[in-house]
Amino acid sequence: MAKQSSVRQLAARAITRVTLGESLSTVLPQLQEKLSIKDQPLLAELSYGTLRYYHRLDAWLKFLTEKPLKEKEQDIHNLILVGLYQLFFTRIPPHAAIGETVQATRTLGKAWARGLVNGILRNAQRRFEELNDLEARSPVCGWSHPKWLINAIKRAWPDDYQAILTGNNQPPPMTLRVNEQKITPSRYLKKLLDDCIPAKQSQIAPQAITLGKPGSVDKLPLFYEGAVSVQDESAQLAASLIRAKPGDHILDACCAPGGKTCHLLELHPDITVDALDADRVRLERVGENLQRLGLTANILCGDATDPDSWFPGKPYDHILLDAPCSATGVIRRHPDIKLLRKPEDIDALAQLQQNILRAIWPLLKPGGTLLYATCSIMPRENHLQIEHFLSETPDARLLTIEGQWGHNTGFGKQLFPGSGSLPRNGGSGTSNAMAGRSMGRFMNSGDGFFYSLMVKTDS
Repeated sequence: MAKQSSVRQLAARAITRVTLGESLSTVLPQLQEKLSIKDQPLLAELSYGTLRYYHRLDAWLKFLTEKPLKEKEQDIHNLILVGLYQLFFTRIPPHAAIGETVQATRTLGKAWARGLVNGILRNAQRRFEELNDLEARSPVCGWSHPKWLINAIKRAWPDDYQAILTGNNQPPPMTLRVNEQKITPSRYLKKLLDDCIPAKQSQIAPQAITLGKPGSVDKLPLFYEGAVSVQDESAQLAASLIRAKPGDHILDACCAPGGKTCHLLELHPDITVDALDADRVRLERVGENLQRLGLTANILCGDATDPDSWFPGKPYDHILLDAPCSATGVIRRHPDIKLLRKPEDIDALAQLQQNILRAIWPLLKPGGTLLYATCSIMPRENHLQIEHFLSETPDARLLTIEGQWGHNTGFGKQLFPGSGSLPRNGGSGTSNAMAGRSMGRFMNSGDGFFYSLMVKTDS
């Protein structure tokens, strides 16, 4: 009993720390250390799930209470959200969800709230139909996104926003990148199926295999021998879009944690790669990934907007710029983005992207190419960014990206976060028929990404 209560208490604490501005990827490992190994997955499930549906659960709680809890009781507020998530989005038996959540008030040191938490959760069970009705009346509740983000996505992609918002609320798949230096994707897929691990090959990324359900890498055949890595299929497109040939010198700017650097070297073992990032701690991950796969790159720590501080002096044949962005294409993997990102962040990030583009373009050889990538779905960071860059850069010319994937924006290709189902509810202004019409652009199961390829001319 005490262990389970501790899980709910820590989940509430994780939600509270995210609402105060910390990322879940920072908070969760710290809190998981306080639990036994067997309880750590449940903490992750409750934390990710509650954040995924935070705005809906918060709207429900407001409906169920006569007045909001005081600011100093945010931990109880978030504990109730964790309880609501368990009741309506998990297979945890209702009596256990309520009992363990009520018990967690003691481990939070607020036993006075036992009756309050118990009463609200039981009231929610009784009034579930009324809670469902709220989803149809409020877009924030129905889509479980902040209002500004719903409006921004709707303005940017009026024909697709419903499928995008639906995709954002889906748990992401686990996709592997097969190292063709070790084994072919078809042979690795057979190994998985022989081991009774359901999986399928990607329709858009040649080395990608998506598992039927996420699992531990410890159970993957040949993982520690470097045969596979975990990487989303949309992200895997980057390395295949770089048209490298033997002897080429490539810059992977903003490279951490190094998935694209490793993929480039797996596909082209006879190239050299400078792997640049400003975050020294994250660069350690790059080194670890390279070591596991038996690959070598020149790791550089530096600010991409200030090449004078790190540029070795030899111009590049190709540059991959996976630019810092709003990460609005990977919300399903990082649902805390819904709480952490603010409207003003988009312009600030677009300015940073512009500064990096201007700084690294001179490092490219004439005839060389620059692949611009983001995991964003915001036009300001993507095709509008490239349109502006081309207008102010006479020696930059857009190249066509081939492939039957993504939406052609005229200045690059936009992938939306994959979605396997239609909206489960109406939501305000929602039409399942409209959502259905846009599903054809969502046939991939990968994340939301943008790619644009430019060549440097002699002029």
